[in-house]
Amino acid sequence: MFEQDVDVNRLFYHKIDSVFKRDPETNFKTFLWGEWSREEFGYLADCEWDFSEKVDGTSVKVAWDGKSVTFGGHTKDSLLYAPLVKVLQDTFTLERLAAQFPEGGTVLFGEGYGAKIQKGGGNYIPDGVGFILFDVVVGRWYLRRDSVVEIADAFGVPVVPIVGIGTLWDALNMVKEGFESQCAFVPGTRAEGLVMRPHLELFGRNGRRVITKVKYKDFHSEPKKKGVKNEK
Repeated sequence: MFEQDVDVNRLFYHKIDSVFKRDPETNFKTFLWGEWSREEFGYLADCEWDFSEKVDGTSVKVAWDGKSVTFGGHTKDSLLYAPLVKVLQDTFTLERLAAQFPEGGTVLFGEGYGAKIQKGGGNYIPDGVGFILFDVVVGRWYLRRDSVVEIADAFGVPVVPIVGIGTLWDALNMVKEGFESQCAFVPGTRAEGLVMRPHLELFGRNGRRVITKVKYKDFHSEPKKKGVKNEK
């Protein structure tokens, strides 16, 4: 049995640390290469990690307490784009949620993406917006990948694709070189980056999940030194 004693409306998605610490001398735009942001990353760097595509959108949570559903963003003050709210309302109805999770206590986490959501949102969905699922919490438990896929299928929504398996070094090389998005409608759209988690879900001593991310721009944005204007 899952523990249901969680206020789903107060549960928000956790922070995902970048794989390395960032350089304060470039306003934290670039990595301090080899300086892991968490000791767990260095210890597990050569283990097998699952790489899922990082979609460039807006964080969305669907909170279901068994009686009502609430749509929110990354924090309690986040506002969602009105067309996206309509998509969420049509997708996550009370009837569907009750059928899938009769006891409530569930939060579905995903990304709202598409036209007018982020600068390149139209590359994902040129004429509308959508929701893509990446995590589900029931009670105090994050569900396994196979369960997340089943839930996505039940609601008729996509799930972020697994685009690779390997070490953290493999993930870094993959993102640095750039790879084509599997979520975008427009061919040739470069993926924003990767989210990496150990093939076996793990947690640190403080209870935080072992999960990290890396973006293409971490390697290819022009660093700006503190107090120095970049010449055009």
